[in-house]
Amino acid sequence: MPTVHDLDQLAALVEHTQASLFVRWSRGPEHDLGDLGDASRDELTGVPLPGLSANPLAVEPWWVDRSRVLWVARRLYDYSHLRRQRGPGIRAWVLEGTVVGRGPDNEPLVNCERPVAWIADEVLRQALRVVGAQPADQWGPMDRTT
Repeated sequence: MPTVHDLDQLAALVEHTQASLFVRWSRGPEHDLGDLGDASRDELTGVPLPGLSANPLAVEPWWVDRSRVLWVARRLYDYSHLRRQRGPGIRAWVLEGTVVGRGPDNEPLVNCERPVAWIADEVLRQALRVVGAQPADQWGPMDRTT
């Protein structure tokens, strides 16, 4: 699987791909699609879910002509805490998929049709810088532990 090395590159991928793209934080498609059979588990109850927990990268229509880079940076930043919480080997990767339901946190549950790319650490650092440059005083990832 190729690796995206630049935030601009990821924004361009999102802009120019007709398919629904999602970002997932896990050990990768070999683990998720092999061991789990294209499913996640609710961490609170252990209940199997009918798809992989992932977050959409598609730009919403209300975003209009605002920066695609900022949009994608925020999508990465909002869930960046998962890497730390879930432990070694957790990485961000892009997948093409179809939403098959909603998880207990209202996150999309996705049937992975095709793994697309790994997201390099440099892209995550770039996303942090882009989000950090915004005027909001108190903003952070969607981390339940903070």
